[in-house]
Amino acid sequence: MTTRRGPVLACSVVGAAVVALDGTVLTVAQPALQRDLHAGLDQIQWTSTGYLIAVASLLVFAGRLGDRYGHHRVFALGALGFAATSTGIALAPGIGAVIVLRVLQGVCGALLQPATLGMLRTAFPPERLGTPIAVRTAAIGLAAAAGPLVGGALVSAYGWRSVFLLGVPPTLAIGLLALATGERNPRPQVERHALDPLGALLLAVALGLLVHGLVEAARPGGATTGALACAGAVAAAVTLARHERRATRPLLPPELLRSTPVVAGLAVLLAASAALFGSLFVTTYFLQDVQGLDPLGCALRVLPLAVLMVLGAPLCPPLQRRFGPRRTATAGAALLTLGVLLLSRLDATAGAASVGTAAALLGSGFVTLLVTATSVVVHRAPEAHAGVAGGLQQTAMNVGPALGVAVATLLLARVPLGGFVPAAGAALPALVVIAALAVPAALALPGGGADRRRTRPGPTSPRPGRRPCVRS
Repeated sequence: MTTRRGPVLACSVVGAAVVALDGTVLTVAQPALQRDLHAGLDQIQWTSTGYLIAVASLLVFAGRLGDRYGHHRVFALGALGFAATSTGIALAPGIGAVIVLRVLQGVCGALLQPATLGMLRTAFPPERLGTPIAVRTAAIGLAAAAGPLVGGALVSAYGWRSVFLLGVPPTLAIGLLALATGERNPRPQVERHALDPLGALLLAVALGLLVHGLVEAARPGGATTGALACAGAVAAAVTLARHERRATRPLLPPELLRSTPVVAGLAVLLAASAALFGSLFVTTYFLQDVQGLDPLGCALRVLPLAVLMVLGAPLCPPLQRRFGPRRTATAGAALLTLGVLLLSRLDATAGAASVGTAAALLGSGFVTLLVTATSVVVHRAPEAHAGVAGGLQQTAMNVGPALGVAVATLLLARVPLGGFVPAAGAALPALVVIAALAVPAALALPGGGADRRRTRPGPTSPRPGRRPCVRS
């Protein structure tokens, strides 16, 4: 285990924040990009869809590469590739080049993201993972909140190409830092034939079709195409399951898939991210189309969400130590569900206070779930499979938002024209149900906490000269 925890934490935090910032600033830059390159709306959508499919389909395999070759090396490759493709997009002559480079950037993002967790798992003792994961989460929240403001300022002053240059210096720096501080001769923890290329291909096809299907379902007139893609994803998943049962060394380690805490943590992340991003999608339409706010005014209404994410993340590790992951995550799931429920009761006269209160509940609940569930998934994974665990965590965090937006879009499409009022529709009540699914998943997480330690029978202190026995 490396003792260079400072550089590892810096690489993990900056890498995760840059990816979060990239997604938010692109949304602001897309209208200017479309005008400048004379692109169609479908082409512009593929600058996001192509990236998302590439990332989602390769995350787990990229995590396995980190387990085999070393997370520092894979992270450095992803970070340097991200910097190179960002530079290429900023210099792209046409929309076709932008789409191709965005797909390649998604490949690099897939290499980078699981390694941000894999490096933490190998650098920090399992019982001390909560704090670095909380710092990483706070950085993601801050980047996501700052993205629209920074992106808007850059696009207004320098044009859309400047937003892609924004991520070049930090990714270049952390890529070089990872190369400089990584282990010189990392010993592979997984044997050479354990990559399972057929399993990786089937998983990539299943996840790629699933994400594409969800994105298509969220597009006007794309329900049929989305349904066909999702059906193909199910077929690929069934084939993958059969292959993994027969494989000598499967891509998805059985000890991970049979771990109740890991599966429960992934379920929490999937439900929470679907509920959050679906709710934000619906709320944005309500605030802009019904209440007539501009994008900045809309962002200010939901600003408490980002503030609570940034401020709440450092509080989560002590809460986990005091009350245990189960009770901490259950409280977070209750807050998130309550926040979506309050949003679902808004009418056309809703003011800033009611929207802000709901946003604060969303932020506090989601950050609690994100830090707690991620800590459990990474902690409970064997160090040899830390990359795969990180890939699964990131997969849940990519599929969840696509699922939530697709559900919201399909239900919004059934609302008559003239604006969507949450209290009069079915989209947010459906998302309340999805958010509530995080509660039983949270109850399946490990207990623990200070109360359990106090009630444990036996002597409270070890004998002199002997180390205490700590149970995981």
